[in-house]
Amino acid sequence: MRASMVCMAHHVLRFAAGTDVGQRRKVNEDSAYAGPRLLAVADGMGGHPHGDVASRAAITAIAELAARLSPDLPAGDDLAADLAAVVAGITRRLDDLGRQDAELRRMGTTLTAMAWGGAGFTVAHVGDSRGYLLRDGALVQITRDHTMVQSLVDGGQLTMEEAARHPRSSVLVRALQSGSDAHPDIYRQDARPGDRFLLCSDGVFGYVPHEAIRSAVAGSAEPERVVARLIDLANGAGGPDNITCVVADVLPASAGAGERVPLTIGAAGRDAAGPLARLGRRLRRA
Repeated sequence: MRASMVCMAHHVLRFAAGTDVGQRRKVNEDSAYAGPRLLAVADGMGGHPHGDVASRAAITAIAELAARLSPDLPAGDDLAADLAAVVAGITRRLDDLGRQDAELRRMGTTLTAMAWGGAGFTVAHVGDSRGYLLRDGALVQITRDHTMVQSLVDGGQLTMEEAARHPRSSVLVRALQSGSDAHPDIYRQDARPGDRFLLCSDGVFGYVPHEAIRSAVAGSAEPERVVARLIDLANGAGGPDNITCVVADVLPASAGAGERVPLTIGAAGRDAAGPLARLGRRLRRA
């Protein structure tokens, strides 16, 4: 787990990120990125081959976009176009990998990415990783799951309570996948000082109740403590899946600027091929 704080044109963004392989998996197929201009979580698709390769490809592309963005002049960036282009590029990258190696065909990943513009975010979302906003004590989901059961909820065929218990709740109808086109949701999300944002894989919200997530997100002034608490809660619920989250606070500019060191963790992290990735069950400290 790491934490950092950056100053943009209007507000200060302070962030932390952490990941854990969980209690039952041998490989971490999640990846995440947190930096001065971008926050992102990618979850390699379960039941498909090489989800770790797919999530790593997605987060590597996000990191490359972050390196191209100006750290100080967000008003000059067309963030919606930038995110749309990077999502299309990820799909091409997955296609290329699949053509090079038959074992990588049909691999896929979710992606929830938020590009910071100094006074708000532009969001690109595909799959069932989630983004949340904590504002005035209320935790609200700001992304829509691209799952079969969410489609049934939207059509009035299931209630939210029935969807949460549905045996196929994690079946995706949209993802970044080799051999298919990407259709992300791209939209603006306002932000103001005092807001806290959470991005996480379904290893968190799939096993930790909403109120427990809200309590954890609201329960500490330090983003890194929130990350640690969420990972503990998910592991305490059995840790059936990989667990990844990014927490970011929007603070007034008077809070001052801190480090600008980006964080890359999980399958895309520097320790992804080493013993820490295999052992898991603790926060990454790469």
